[in-house]
Amino acid sequence: MDTYTGRTAVVVGGTHGMGLAIVEALVQGGARVLLTGRDEGNVAAARNRLGERAVVRRSDVASVADIDALAADVAATLGRLDAVFVNAGVATLEPFEAVTEASYDRTFAVNAKGAFFAAQRLAPLVRDGGALVFTTSVANGTGTPGMSVYAGSKAALRSFAQVLAAELVPRGVRVNALSPGFIATPTLGVAGATVAERAELERIGDEVTPMRRHGTPDEVARAALFLAFDATFTTGVELVVDGGLTTVEVPADA
Repeated sequence: MDTYTGRTAVVVGGTHGMGLAIVEALVQGGARVLLTGRDEGNVAAARNRLGERAVVRRSDVASVADIDALAADVAATLGRLDAVFVNAGVATLEPFEAVTEASYDRTFAVNAKGAFFAAQRLAPLVRDGGALVFTTSVANGTGTPGMSVYAGSKAALRSFAQVLAAELVPRGVRVNALSPGFIATPTLGVAGATVAERAELERIGDEVTPMRRHGTPDEVARAALFLAFDATFTTGVELVVDGGLTTVEVPADA
């Protein structure tokens, strides 16, 4: 399959889960890809898995210095880009009264500040007519207990995407967001959760999602690639990939 032959892309937060699924779809289609991750173990695992098919770099999206170094690396390694996927994110389940300054700052540093500056530094490398795709979350508008800070950070990212779409449209660069629901990733999106907590999240996700299952990383990847390469008359939108969670009401006994 040579769907993306001649294309170049960066996936920020691409060493596992949904990001890795995007990377694998790109390289299978013939694209040249550079991906990043912060965790050394995940970076090493991605290198072992992908081999020479992609360039894997350790980079902390919460560090503007790392983002600057990444932009220079991308310019030297890939040159001009067809697509940038800003997928890095962190989630902590905390009741409102339990949120600390440290946990608040960490969440916004990755999900909002880091995503914003990654886009700012990489956008000049995107060729006219290219695309940026941000990963947001259905938590943006669901009012889920324990997710106040996470939801706020992802809502900020949604707004960034919409404004950047307006600012980059003169170059023909499209900017969209991808909003996943319950997705069957190794951490279920909550890296610090216990095995029991993840099992409960999985049960709840299957129960409340109208399609009665979790989505797969591959399903999210296909939606992300659609926004990046096929949705050529679409910018400033948030595509929801959640099995109907936020749009469909199904009777409990259905």
